[in-house]
Amino acid sequence: MSGPITFLVASPHLHGGVFEGTVILLLEHDTKGAMGLIVNAPLPQSVSELMADTPGQEQPGWLGGPVDPTLGWCLYRDPMGLDGEVHVVDGLMVSSSLEVLRAVMNSGQPYRLVLGYAGWGAGQLTEEAREGAWVWVEQDTPELLWDVPPEQQWAEALKRLGVTPGTIMPGGAQA
Repeated sequence: MSGPITFLVASPHLHGGVFEGTVILLLEHDTKGAMGLIVNAPLPQSVSELMADTPGQEQPGWLGGPVDPTLGWCLYRDPMGLDGEVHVVDGLMVSSSLEVLRAVMNSGQPYRLVLGYAGWGAGQLTEEAREGAWVWVEQDTPELLWDVPPEQQWAEALKRLGVTPGTIMPGGAQA
């Protein structure tokens, strides 16, 4: 992968359920479907609580989505030079490798352990976007992920489009 980064931002009219108020880092979107990770949903448990063999990792774990919450993803800034790393853009790497996660933890760099993912079947995400459930925000850098507090990411992502949440009408665009 190489930039820009696409974030899916939940419409203000998407109420209830796991996706309300979410910002999703879109990792795949093609004719077979789509897959991404929620990036603004910290869990109440720390990484050490989620992985008993990682003492001292007191930052929160993150909910990546409702699909397969036993699957972990590591979001981090600097490549480790190991198999299983995916370069999204400069300053953002992703991996589902436990070896990479441990190397990132040992490196001391900032990271997020994200559990689960959001997935859509063929055409589903496009249809949901057409219906107005999602707003697409493209960014050249990962600063929205790293530099904006999670509780502000949703509003900040919309602001970067020049959109005030209250001005988005339900129903989406119809051609």
